[in-house]
Amino acid sequence: MTRLSLPRAALKQRYDVIVVGSGYGGGVTASRLARAGKRVAVIERGREIETGQFPQKFSDLRHEFRVTGKNFRSGSEQAIYDVRLGQDMHVLVACGLGGGSLVNAGVSLVPDRRVFQDDAWPGQIAQDGTLEEGYRRAEAWLRPAADPRAAEMTKYKVLEEAARGLKAEPVAPRIAVSFEDTVNAAGIAQAACTRCGDCCAGCNVGAKNTVAQTYLPDAVRHGAEVFTGLKADTVRKGQDGLWQVALRTVAADAGDAPSPAIEAPVVVLAAGTLGSTEILLRSREAGLALSDRIGHRFSANGDIIAFGYGAKSPVNAVGVGHPAKVEGLEIGASVSGQLEFRDSETLANELNVQEGALPSAFASVLPVMFVPNGRLLGAMQSLISGVYKGPFANLQTFFAVSHDSASGRFALEDDTLALTWDNAKDEPVYARLDAVLSKLVAESGGQYVKNPLAGTVMGHQPATAHPLGGCGMGRDRTQGVVDHKCRVFNGAAGAEDTAVHDGLYVIDGAVIPRSLGVNPLLTITALSERAMLHFARDHGLRYTTAPATVAA
Repeated sequence: MTRLSLPRAALKQRYDVIVVGSGYGGGVTASRLARAGKRVAVIERGREIETGQFPQKFSDLRHEFRVTGKNFRSGSEQAIYDVRLGQDMHVLVACGLGGGSLVNAGVSLVPDRRVFQDDAWPGQIAQDGTLEEGYRRAEAWLRPAADPRAAEMTKYKVLEEAARGLKAEPVAPRIAVSFEDTVNAAGIAQAACTRCGDCCAGCNVGAKNTVAQTYLPDAVRHGAEVFTGLKADTVRKGQDGLWQVALRTVAADAGDAPSPAIEAPVVVLAAGTLGSTEILLRSREAGLALSDRIGHRFSANGDIIAFGYGAKSPVNAVGVGHPAKVEGLEIGASVSGQLEFRDSETLANELNVQEGALPSAFASVLPVMFVPNGRLLGAMQSLISGVYKGPFANLQTFFAVSHDSASGRFALEDDTLALTWDNAKDEPVYARLDAVLSKLVAESGGQYVKNPLAGTVMGHQPATAHPLGGCGMGRDRTQGVVDHKCRVFNGAAGAEDTAVHDGLYVIDGAVIPRSLGVNPLLTITALSERAMLHFARDHGLRYTTAPATVAA
């Protein structure tokens, strides 16, 4: 596949639509509006990473972390992993052309219908039928599927054995991965998954159905222009009625520096929960009238990443990469099996527990990660024998999602996004997850390790890789930051509570006003498709979502 991004010197001052961010929301928006004939610019802070160029060893991976704390920051602004260390909670997001799709597990689930019946949402979300169409379109383009050989993977079998003690049975969840050679909806040829286990460090096979493999190349095919290494700081409306996006260069480039601002009648913020919220908070300080709810209702989606150390039998949950570091060893996709704990009476009690695989680039550092928890002997043994044969061959990794109270709040402190959430670690969801995971690990003969880095700079705070909210939907500006169409409410004195800023949108995970209880990628994509459906109706546009027919 040819590169998608252009040299910065090609950036024009004016477009019909400016899309800030290139994850699921940005990708959908760029594709659909480019298909509708709009001149679209996609602005991405991160860099473009081609298939085969994702890190495969720790010497490369260690440069791919941007870590920001209250009084420090380290690493490149274009590192793949963006880690925000907070006093109450840590957040991990991705940075790159394709956003979180590059390094997530690809698990694609539809939430329980009770999620959308919550009063946190505008009524139209559950009532007008367009969300269902959004899911249909999202599934047609991301093509999630269960691994037909999931039950053959060792980590699945270990989960299956342990689950019997909880009277549960694993299922193979749908994931955004192609398990056979194919040509996708964007006309891009994709190779079949090799089950190398490296999904969460970037797919070097090209089998993962990322935004960079689907919506973005489709957008480019229809004329959208994509630029990397640029960060949007603020959005403001000019005297001519056009929206102006102030840009900052975050990476060296042979081309000319961009204009201080580019402009368009329509701006879509799709920089992710953290990015879009930060841009709007900074824009409010520069004079943009917004809802007082900006920054509120942050949810960690009931997330936890935890481990089981010392299982009685091999688990094989460390990736081997592509090309494979261990010949003949299949790990499976990052997630092959899932346990579903349902509660028909209390939605908040529902859990999804997934067995996971750590990418191969983490292999050499795994023993060091577990030293702080007193496992020096096993760690040293693995340093000698390697993680594929020593104690770390028996390491279990778990990803779990559930529900929390969405009580986090963002604000700007010294021009930096800061998250506060009093007593976040005491959210009931974490006790429920600890109980289930502890029992699962015990059934496997191991020891539950909630956080191998506890006692280090990570502390004991919970962490999430599925941040939601901050620009949540609401019926009006007293309850949300955007309406059900993702239009930003106008917070000016004297404006009606349902008045919006014409041409200003947020379309990404930031608009989700509560936890989903499932991995959010499919819902973010569906809400984005829904927003574009409404955008087309409101602006008299027409576009098709039919697949392309020519392989790139």
